[in-house]
This record gives sequence, C-alpha cells and structure tokens, in this order.
Amino acid sequence: MKFSEGMAAVEAVLFAVGEPIELDKLAQACELEEEVAVRVIERLNDRYREQNSAFEIAKLGSCYQMMTKAEYARYIKSAVETRKQAPLSQAALEVLAIVAYNQPVTRGFIDQVRGVDSSGVVKSLTERDLLEEHGRMNDIPGKPIAYRTTENFLRCFGLNSLDGLPPIPGSTDQLSLDDYENSEF
Repeated sequence: MKFSEGMAAVEAVLFAVGEPIELDKLAQACELEEEVAVRVIERLNDRYREQNSAFEIAKLGSCYQMMTKAEYARYIKSAVETRKQAPLSQAALEVLAIVAYNQPVTRGFIDQVRGVDSSGVVKSLTERDLLEEHGRMNDIPGKPIAYRTTENFLRCFGLNSLDGLPPIPGSTDQLSLDDYENSEF
C-alpha cells in the first residue's frame, strides 16, 4: 500500500469512527503497522497545519481522535444551537423515570407501569441514545429485551451516576390536599 493510500485510510477511519480509537485497532483497520500509522497521523497533522485546516488528530492516552481545533468551537456551538432537538415529551420523561429507577427493565414492564403501549417512546429514546438494550431477561418467558439508561442520559441530566437521582417520594413525603390548601403556594 502506498503511503498516500494509508493516509487516506487513516483519515477515513478516524473521521467515520468519530471517537477515540486505540492505535492497534486503527492500524489493524487500515492494514498498517502501528509505527507506520503513527507516521501517517503525524503527516496528516502536518498537512492540516499547512492548509490551516480546522481539523487535527489528537492523541488521547493510547488512542487517537480526529477533532476540530478549539478556536472553532464557537462556530460549532452556534450551528448546533440552531438545530436543538425538540424537548422530551411527558411520555418520554415517564419512560426515562421508570427505566432509571428500575433498570434493567423490559418494555412490557414499562407498558404495565404506564398503562399504555410505550414501544414508540422506547424506540425514540433509544435513537436519542438515552436508553440502550441491555441483553435479554432469560428468566422471563420469551426472553424479552431489557433496557437501561446510557452514559448520555447521565450527561444530559447532569448526573455523575444513578446514585444522583432524587429519591422517590414515599407516601409520607407527599402533601395531603389539606396541607396544600393551607400552604402559601
């Protein structure tokens, strides 16, 4: 393989993966020796600098990732803000709460708690990377798929872990109607 072909392969893989990739996996995917892959990355970074490109390939531990340079963050932020995703519906928030507090759970469990079919909501939340499949429930007939929340769910809701979820209010934590009427709300 020509060096230029190796450069194109490395650039294509880094662009397509979009997240850090271990050097050995990158080299293997591009059919290169690891030392050659490192030289290719160095040459790509040289080219990006020469062309005053917005891109660079950063080394993150033993991984490499193609990314935009920090000075272009404001442009990216502006573009992303103009296409904000629609806010989550009440149904989506209900499903997220059910899964977050009871995971892993099946769609049947979610349907039972909500009292309605939740397949569309679960699919939407999975596509938005807020829920993910977590194997099958082998102890339940039919071995249904189990769902759990994702790292993206934690990030979106500003949580470090599920331990950061507020406690579920018990009956003693609920205001009675009399308490509500006598309060200054």
